Amino acid sequence: MWSILKSRTDKGFQAAYANFLSTNKAYKKTMHIDTLRDKEFSILDEQGHVYLDFTGGNLYARKLVTEHAAKLASNVYGNPHSSNPTSNRATKVTESARDYILRYLNTDRNEYVCIFTQNASGALKLLGEAYPFKSGDHFLLTFDNHNSVNGIREFARKNSATFNYTPIRRSDLRIDREKLLENLDQHVDGKNKLFAFPAQSNVSGVKHDLEWINIAKQKGWDVLLDAAAFVPSDKLDLSKYKPDFVSMSFYKIFGYPTGLGCLLVHRSKFEKLRRPWFAGGTITIVSVQGDNYYYEKDNAMFEDGTINYLDIPAIESGLRYIESVGIESINIRIQCITGWMLQQLLSLKHDNGRSLIKIYGPQDTSQRGGTIAMNFFDKNGEMYDFLEIEKKANELNISLRTGCFCNPGIDETNHSLEEGELKKYFSKMGAKNYFDLIETLGKRRGAVRISFGYVSKFSDAYKFMNFAKGFLNVSRPVTSAVIPSNKSVSKKKAVYAH
Repeated sequence: MWSILKSRTDKGFQAAYANFLSTNKAYKKTMHIDTLRDKEFSILDEQGHVYLDFTGGNLYARKLVTEHAAKLASNVYGNPHSSNPTSNRATKVTESARDYILRYLNTDRNEYVCIFTQNASGALKLLGEAYPFKSGDHFLLTFDNHNSVNGIREFARKNSATFNYTPIRRSDLRIDREKLLENLDQHVDGKNKLFAFPAQSNVSGVKHDLEWINIAKQKGWDVLLDAAAFVPSDKLDLSKYKPDFVSMSFYKIFGYPTGLGCLLVHRSKFEKLRRPWFAGGTITIVSVQGDNYYYEKDNAMFEDGTINYLDIPAIESGLRYIESVGIESINIRIQCITGWMLQQLLSLKHDNGRSLIKIYGPQDTSQRGGTIAMNFFDKNGEMYDFLEIEKKANELNISLRTGCFCNPGIDETNHSLEEGELKKYFSKMGAKNYFDLIETLGKRRGAVRISFGYVSKFSDAYKFMNFAKGFLNVSRPVTSAVIPSNKSVSKKKAVYAH
């Protein structure tokens, strides 16, 4: 039933690949990535992995790991908070990495401060706690935002600032332009106003128009750009677009190391940020009896404790590696594979004419990345539980992701959840979780997400198509489509609330 490609000599694959190449001429410009995949990521094919979770985390090249290990093995690095020889060496490579990040984004220290964090979420938390929200201030978000951005609203709420959301269109999950313009105009000038949106959706793959940065700034807003899902396959040019704050994670770009991200702060807004506390490394002097302290300058003011000085040098290596592959080639490759995948999935019909797959968001590659969110439906039109799809994928060594993907605004839009019923649910007493919400509302939620990255191959997409075809013309008992009881939900399954 689920026939997964075993060999490149498979005749069906060869025919599909030939057709793919004939209709995607630009793909041939990226053939050097096939060589790279075979050399640096051979373990994927050796162990039979079909990796389709690049938005969750990029894969790391063997070269990046071995080169970094060799660098650590041949040098001695000490805690940078000193001027001894080993500390100076660590400081030198750390500052080199900081400069390289800024050059990679077409800017420099004169314009942006680069603050190292644990990840993009750490960068967003840092901004949330330091942004000077107070009564009369406002925080504006879009329905399409990661929970780490949504969480900033709690800093606003705690400091008596207000917040609201701009909806996205259900048809293509893009920002409702008229509503956003209305929201950008509705708050008085002279107050702190922060607007946050993602450069690319981590769920639908939609690339939101970066011109919103300029529009919002002209209307007096500070702008936070969540670039985590965008930078792995696109060039963020900070000489053209100048958001006040940018968050990103480096493992999303090149896989290794994890545990490092950054917050970029435009110098025009740096003095605006106020920390609610101080820590080791963030101050020049502190007194117990004098009951006072004085902050360090620039990035040091925000880098609590000891930075990850042993892994930070790997960032520069990773960015150089991506540049050697070519961000344009990466973008072309992902666009070609994603376009083929969208066409194939939309063509899958049961023998009674019903669609097997519903794709959420854009149905083509116009202004979208390599992330595809979908749900499966049987021939009776009943939606499969995403856990059922994931279970079958796991059995076949296919790595995909299911749930709401830390983006409830898109999920609520996709499944037509309304404000009234959600507020009623959250007002009830007792513990709450994702599956309890499903059972209470009697509505399915969540989706299946696949995502392509810079070392994805056509065969990865082809294998997923064979997997999807295994669900064609299946008629299940009505009971198999019933909303799962909360009583049967294990702690393990609770992870899908993310």
